[in-house]
Amino acid sequence: MRSTLIDIARESGVSTATVDRVLNNRPGVKERTRLIVMEVATRLGYFTAPTVQDSRLRIDFVLPEGTNAFILNLKSELERQVSAMTDLDARVHTVEGFNPDVLAAKLAELEDNSQGVGLLAFDHPAVREAMRRLADRGVKIVTMVSDIQHTPRIGYVGVDNRAAGRLAGYLIGRFLPKDQPQKIALFAGSLAYRGHEEREMGFRHILSEEFPYLEIVDLREIRDDRIRAYAESTTLLSRHPDLAGIYNIGGGNSGIGKALEECGRGREVVFVGHEVTEDTRLMLIKGTMDALIDQNPRVEARETISMLKAAIRGEPISYIGPRIQVVLKENIPDH
Repeated sequence: MRSTLIDIARESGVSTATVDRVLNNRPGVKERTRLIVMEVATRLGYFTAPTVQDSRLRIDFVLPEGTNAFILNLKSELERQVSAMTDLDARVHTVEGFNPDVLAAKLAELEDNSQGVGLLAFDHPAVREAMRRLADRGVKIVTMVSDIQHTPRIGYVGVDNRAAGRLAGYLIGRFLPKDQPQKIALFAGSLAYRGHEEREMGFRHILSEEFPYLEIVDLREIRDDRIRAYAESTTLLSRHPDLAGIYNIGGGNSGIGKALEECGRGREVVFVGHEVTEDTRLMLIKGTMDALIDQNPRVEARETISMLKAAIRGEPISYIGPRIQVVLKENIPDH
């Protein structure tokens, strides 16, 4: 295996950041330092011509396992798109979605075996440190769906989650009677996902700005699991028989819908969630759900792959991200 940025930095007596700037022909490096780094990189075989087999880019994707339909759709899209690309040697990994140590261990496995990694991950110290180690090895990193800031990722592919949360709050506020006190409940997969935390922040902010008479009475983390969502929703509806609205920040919509229907409140409680899936499509048609805030997994897969390929090859990165779309019963998109 060819030498890494750490090897070159050690031999050159400079930082890995300086090596990265030199190898990617970026400014900010003295000419003498640039010459030293290039000489060391050549001597260590960094520029050795690849064989035909090795010329394919080695890219990995790490996603949380579980029943979240959107993540399953994203996984399918990644697998479908990379299977048609002869210039890629790509693998899609799934790990326990709510265990940052397991995720960090998976990223450590990829340090010497990957050129680019796309991941959906917890914003957690163990994960951030694993990302820094990957970057030190010269691996390009893209965060998907939920961002992790202040890490050496080359970009984020996904929607503005704070704006998505504000949109959810605006919809619920407009669906409910004006200026009448009402109770609202929130569900989240885990607020350790930055995207879920940002959605909650956006939701709370717009309620305080435009709908102050709406009261958030509960927030429950359901780990994007439909069974847990059903149990928590059943308890919530029993405790608050006058509940007027539910916003589900993450997955598990089918469990919430089942609880609403079983207690006969499927058309009474305003229910807003995320992503068009087979389950949410049916709930919109039945009227159990009132609105979905959708992002396109096909676009997110395409842009993540494109960004990683460009970064590995040292090419300019162009990005056309997914747009936030409100889906109602009358505008459900085709499959």
